[in-house]
Amino acid sequence: MTNLLVAYLDQMIAIAPVWGYVLIVFFMTIESSFIPFPSEVVMIPAGFLAARGSLTLGSPRADAVLAVVAGTVGSLLGALVNYVLFRKLGRPFLDRYGKYFFLPPESVTRAEEIFLRYGVGATFFCRLLPGIRQLISIPAGLAGMPMRSFLTWTGLGAAIWVAILTAVGWVVGKQTADMNAQQIVDAGKSLLGQYSLPIFLTALLLLAGYVLLKRWVMKG
Repeated sequence: MTNLLVAYLDQMIAIAPVWGYVLIVFFMTIESSFIPFPSEVVMIPAGFLAARGSLTLGSPRADAVLAVVAGTVGSLLGALVNYVLFRKLGRPFLDRYGKYFFLPPESVTRAEEIFLRYGVGATFFCRLLPGIRQLISIPAGLAGMPMRSFLTWTGLGAAIWVAILTAVGWVVGKQTADMNAQQIVDAGKSLLGQYSLPIFLTALLLLAGYVLLKRWVMKG
């Protein structure tokens, strides 16, 4: 999937000065829904272009900030699609037709187990974990999680993940010469891989903090 998308990414980069933020929102909406789509292919190039002053405003810092905003908005919209769709349709529809929506039963079941175990906080920390960040909004919808809590926790988690990818693209853009789309994504994923353990540990610490706080509140 990644290689197929990267093949068209150079064309997207060419129109980024005009349509950059629209493209970010559009593709991150797809990425955060049930359609398999790697966020690295969107936000790493966005950070790269921002660092080069090649997005709409031509101001590196302003473009980077707005890229994070656009990516977060797209992530929220995509997550909202999952939430609303499966809140309305319910588990029987998911069990019967989920495979047609690129939703492997085992992955959805795992996401549901995490949500039921850790509650609303799962919609936050799971946004930092690969393979489940797009799926955690499905059990939130099935369980009827309050909309305000869903948007708040999902938005915070999405913003952190989008900011991480944008920062990775920014570093690549500042440290390297001109690169094509494939090279940008490959360099960014390589850099991201170097920091995957700290990101994972941060997610675990956030989870542990949330669980301890929840238990303390319940005891109080």
